[in-house]
Amino acid sequence: MKFKSAVTLLFSAIATQLSAAPIDSQHIQFIGPIGQNIQTKPHHTGHQTAIVNTLVSKLSEDNSSLEVFGEQIKWQPLADVNALTMGGLQALKLEFSAARFVQGKLNLTGIEKAHVFLNGQQIEGKDSYSLNAVTGDHQLLIVAEQVSDWKKVVVDYTPNAEHDALVFTQKSTKALSAKQLFDSPTISAISLSPDANHYVATKQQYQDNKGNSALRDTVLYNEDGEVVYRLNGVNANGVSWREDSKAVVFVQNKQLKTLNIKTLKETVIAEDLTGASGFKFFDNNTLIFSWTKTAPEGDKIVKHYKGLEDRWSYARNISQVYLMDISTGLIQAVTEHDLSHSLEDFDAKNKRILATRSPQHYDAPYHGITELVEFDLTNNSSKVLGQYGTFNDARYGNDGIYVTAGAEFGNGAGRTLAQGVLANNYDTQLFWMNTQGKEIKALSKQFDPSIDSFKVLNNGDLVLRVTDEDRKKLYLFDESKNKFKPLKAKLDVVERYSVADKRSPIIIATGTTASTPQKLVQLNAKNNRVSTLWDSKPLAYKNAEIAALEEFNFTNSAGTEIKGRVYIPHGLDKNKKHPALIYYYGGTSPVSRGFTGRYPFNFWATNGYVVYVLQPSGATGFGQEFSAKHVNDWGNRAADDIIEGTNAFLSAYQFVDKDRLGNLGASYGGFMTMTLATKTDMFSASISHAGISNLTSYWGHGWWGYLYSSEASKHSYPWNNSKLYSQQSPVFNADKVKTPLLLVHGDADVNVPVGESHIMYTALKMLNQDVELIEYKGADHQIFARDRRFQWWDTMLAYFDKHLKDEPQWWQHMYGK
Repeated sequence: MKFKSAVTLLFSAIATQLSAAPIDSQHIQFIGPIGQNIQTKPHHTGHQTAIVNTLVSKLSEDNSSLEVFGEQIKWQPLADVNALTMGGLQALKLEFSAARFVQGKLNLTGIEKAHVFLNGQQIEGKDSYSLNAVTGDHQLLIVAEQVSDWKKVVVDYTPNAEHDALVFTQKSTKALSAKQLFDSPTISAISLSPDANHYVATKQQYQDNKGNSALRDTVLYNEDGEVVYRLNGVNANGVSWREDSKAVVFVQNKQLKTLNIKTLKETVIAEDLTGASGFKFFDNNTLIFSWTKTAPEGDKIVKHYKGLEDRWSYARNISQVYLMDISTGLIQAVTEHDLSHSLEDFDAKNKRILATRSPQHYDAPYHGITELVEFDLTNNSSKVLGQYGTFNDARYGNDGIYVTAGAEFGNGAGRTLAQGVLANNYDTQLFWMNTQGKEIKALSKQFDPSIDSFKVLNNGDLVLRVTDEDRKKLYLFDESKNKFKPLKAKLDVVERYSVADKRSPIIIATGTTASTPQKLVQLNAKNNRVSTLWDSKPLAYKNAEIAALEEFNFTNSAGTEIKGRVYIPHGLDKNKKHPALIYYYGGTSPVSRGFTGRYPFNFWATNGYVVYVLQPSGATGFGQEFSAKHVNDWGNRAADDIIEGTNAFLSAYQFVDKDRLGNLGASYGGFMTMTLATKTDMFSASISHAGISNLTSYWGHGWWGYLYSSEASKHSYPWNNSKLYSQQSPVFNADKVKTPLLLVHGDADVNVPVGESHIMYTALKMLNQDVELIEYKGADHQIFARDRRFQWWDTMLAYFDKHLKDEPQWWQHMYGK
């Protein structure tokens, strides 16, 4: 007798029925017996959950077989199974696709001890289980511990409504999932030895049974990628190499240690240096580091502000630079001052140290200054090389000091703008100055990308990471030729990099493209040869369906080209009309081409949305003239670009439904969403995450509001430009809003305080406008924690599904009617 005739499997496969209907058992995969001689089942032990969950993680993998206690067992169609009874455990697996959010009841009869999992997450219940599945491909797994009579086993699914039917599949590819994007292994930190013979990398990933805690593994590899040593509990960012590559220093379990690379012997140098960080080899015998003393708690009843900085929780902590003798652990203070010092660079050969400090200074236009100070260890003296309103980093070069700062550095030495045009100093330039801080040369005046970071090589050349339009690229700056040479890492977005300063520098870097997940690559700076050291795609994305990407640029009414890109869902039927999402930032930086991130464009496309991302006027990375458009604009040009760009997008992509457009942005992009809602009704639904509704309250209340405004609102204040602060604040135009608006905010946001969303919510409620407010408890400006990230992603898609697809069920499931 065939097993399928003894087991009745009832699933709804017909959308017109709300009762169970049989499906072909060829769609059901069966495996068993799993551990045929197991007599004591998991529920007889005290570890049932752990035993089953460990098994489920293996059963969920896309493998054709499983080896159990040396015996190989295969997944097979249920229709091919002949046995009626068997020992051990058994499992059933089926895959289905949902073109929308679906709900129903999964009912089990005859399985006395069953465990049901949807995409690896256990569904609570007994005999009956609520099934809620979002758009995409899904895996349903049933582990049976105890079945008395397989002839009486019934599995059925009853949809809540006609549209909740399941479509069973056995596709070779799978829709990209949220769990893939967040949980998949990534390299979060790297450190390359100066001789390029070893590197340290920290890999991390998430698992259902670990919740919000990432699993991390930090490993020392040789140049062939072989594991040499494990540094448990250490982050590769905190691993620093000795110049001769023979040792590393790091902190592990509150112990400061060195590791001899040849003998792999660890030596403890010191313990319990609370507040100490950034340990580096100053020379072979000495370490240099920063040590922070946390300010006492102070009065428990009142807080007396001594300046604008006191809004920052860390403002009264004091950090100084120290040296430590490795052999004895003796510590010597290099800087001692009532102001904190940040280590910029050091020159052990000439016993010099560069550090910065920030005296209180509120004068326009920068409302803050940075002092660059050099400390001479030969005579324990120091000198201030200069005070600067715009300043990022400083590093020693062969004959002077390299500095990154805005174009106004050195009395405007980096400017290429017409007279009277205010520069956007977030557009970072590269400078050289002599060791006295007097002579300044602008090196990147004709180089449009904005400088993110750089490393100085022994020959005076630089390896830089830059923002080049919407990409993060590596460049080599040739000092002798004063030229920038692109380094071809074959990545759209270089996330992190580490350099070995050899005759031909070797670089390792992690990054992605807009359509491919993270890689770790090695690059030879001389010949631009690149090789892949590690690739997450075969590990986590080998069968993933990823959106097609198209570049889409247009010229705005002012004659400026606005760059953009379009994500087209996999397998999209272009003969039908589809909803679309428009995403932008509008602030000082472009929207990155990262494969994933806080706003996962590829995932939105998986959910059936065409996604258009554009870079409005004012972003860095496109040249000074373009970035200067951000200053004192606050949504005017940027809004025009978004509206014009959306119209151009609709003209070019005829399969997009102009009546089903959603738009969203975060932070300054959230401000843009609110602003657009006051200027146009072309969108059918809008989302503002952590947006600014009132420029005055943000300027005065946000931790860094007044500093950001020193560029975004340069020379403009509520008392001398009330029109900008009021009429360009969305709340002052709230009565013009007609588009349904979702406001999302973390209630612990110190950058853009949650009151910014409350202000707009209050206004729109009083105007009887369609508005929703979702607060994330304990969340700051960004949503990081795994459980909140998934809930947040679901919230955004559920809101758009409600308004753009006329599918409110997902939103109602999350938040009620």
